[in-house]
Amino acid sequence: MLPWFKNGQFPLYLAPMARVTDIVFRQFCKEQGADVMVTEFVQADALTREDPKLWETVDFTDEQRPMGVQIFGSNPSTMAEAAKLLEERLQPDFIDINFGCPADRVICMDAGSSMLRNPSKVGRVVHAVASAVPGTPVTAKIRTGWDDDSIVAREVGHIVENEGAQALAIHGRTKVQGYSGEANWSLIAEVAEELTIPVIGNGNIRSAHDVIRIREHTHCAGLMIGRAALGYPWIFRDIKHYLTHGIVPEPPSVSERWETILNYTQTIMARPFRQQKHTDLRWMRPKLIALTKSMNSSRKIRGALGNVIQFKDLERVAAEHIALFDQ
Repeated sequence: MLPWFKNGQFPLYLAPMARVTDIVFRQFCKEQGADVMVTEFVQADALTREDPKLWETVDFTDEQRPMGVQIFGSNPSTMAEAAKLLEERLQPDFIDINFGCPADRVICMDAGSSMLRNPSKVGRVVHAVASAVPGTPVTAKIRTGWDDDSIVAREVGHIVENEGAQALAIHGRTKVQGYSGEANWSLIAEVAEELTIPVIGNGNIRSAHDVIRIREHTHCAGLMIGRAALGYPWIFRDIKHYLTHGIVPEPPSVSERWETILNYTQTIMARPFRQQKHTDLRWMRPKLIALTKSMNSSRKIRGALGNVIQFKDLERVAAEHIALFDQ
């Protein structure tokens, strides 16, 4: 069993999210109480071609362990080759295989959740990767199926377990659902009860109260938090505090939230690769919008962020917002 599940531990994962869960964001979530983290996913084919951008994407620090690297693709041999490269260079605590991404750019490669239409191929990929890196645990992340007429979570769960995966994360929506509607937690619960490997539940986890409910009504061994952490990375702190003390702590002040966003921006822009490729903050606007989404007057902030180019512009937006709401 993976060590972070032993002795009744119930780990909280930070979900891998493309263009969001970079090394700096992960570090902040770790400090707030995230137990296990996974990098943004990277394409196995591109990784084997030595794309330097992808090696920056999967970079992590020892402080962030236990740390997984997530790969996607549909060719078993290429996926195995990429896994071996990752094992040799980074020694991650586990390698995770993405069978859940619903993005069109991934689907068109017959990867991500497209693979759920071919469960036997899912098995071949898991087997190839697990065989290629016997010294590194392999895990998988799936959705419940392609659509409501092809729910395959139970079938695929047994396949990945039989082919060597040591844990399975299930996002409780279909590919067609995307991120709309409610997650199917009853199905996640059924799969968790049937499998012997740990099942990590994912979907609609918005608060500490959701965690208590899921722990009481499912056999999930842990939970994975994604979009809720984008606008509020303190969710890990809140959950841990609630589990220990039975109350949710006061949320951070507007000043504290902006201080975190400004520090995050400065830190990520100082990283060597970013410094070489970017001279302004326009590329960061989606990240900044995500981080401010749950704040008061977020629509107004979003409009102001559209004019942010230099760091001083972001400081001005922060100061104006703090003056309005942090009385």
